[in-house]
Amino acid sequence: MALLNVASAIAIFLLASTYAFLSLLPSPTSVTLLTLSLLFFNNLNIFIAMCEIVLGLNILTIKEDYKRLHAKYAPGNNEWSACVKFLTMPIPLSQLCSGKHTWSKMWSTYSLYDPSYQNHESFGFFIDFGNGLSTIPPSILMNLAMVLDTTRYADSNSWSSTVLSPLFVGCVGLAMYWQVMYGTIIYVLSFMFNRRYEGKSTLEVSLFVGISNSLWFFFPIAGIYSCVCILRDGNMSVFR
Repeated sequence: MALLNVASAIAIFLLASTYAFLSLLPSPTSVTLLTLSLLFFNNLNIFIAMCEIVLGLNILTIKEDYKRLHAKYAPGNNEWSACVKFLTMPIPLSQLCSGKHTWSKMWSTYSLYDPSYQNHESFGFFIDFGNGLSTIPPSILMNLAMVLDTTRYADSNSWSSTVLSPLFVGCVGLAMYWQVMYGTIIYVLSFMFNRRYEGKSTLEVSLFVGISNSLWFFFPIAGIYSCVCILRDGNMSVFR
């Protein structure tokens, strides 16, 4: 019997990863709302980035599964049920880390709302696969910069003095947050321009497309703000 489903597995990952980084704080009681919100977003982005790598590596599997789901759910405009079924799908521990058998289904299900994700020639496919390959290290770097006492490394000659320097963190973080925000803006415009919302209710498009993608718009604004402050101040005081 499976102990987890997709939704609970995602929730546990976010809680565990956020707690792991918070445990590195010199004083856990000093966490700010900005730090907590960006830790949550960065860890969510790490999880989605891993799923985006799954997207790129398993596109043929996703394409075939999409055809099956489309034949089953599209005729009755019942895509909502497919999404609920995916989120409540039990995950055996043996398949918890299986991209092909578990997490590729995220994309074949989402493709019911946006078929570009089962098409390796589309912008949606490549922007997400590219984000998956490129945003995990910057997300981890930003997390470490938020929770570590970076002044301890400032006068050392080790690699950490460079990697955790305000200049490096600010530049890398600024590039990452702008990248994911700009990609989201272009994706939403593409979704609307191609009228992929037609035949779907306003509620389900708002939930599965609007709200989910809006996270990669509003949180990066906070990230960009924090990186500008890091570069302006020459330190990580924006997180303190």
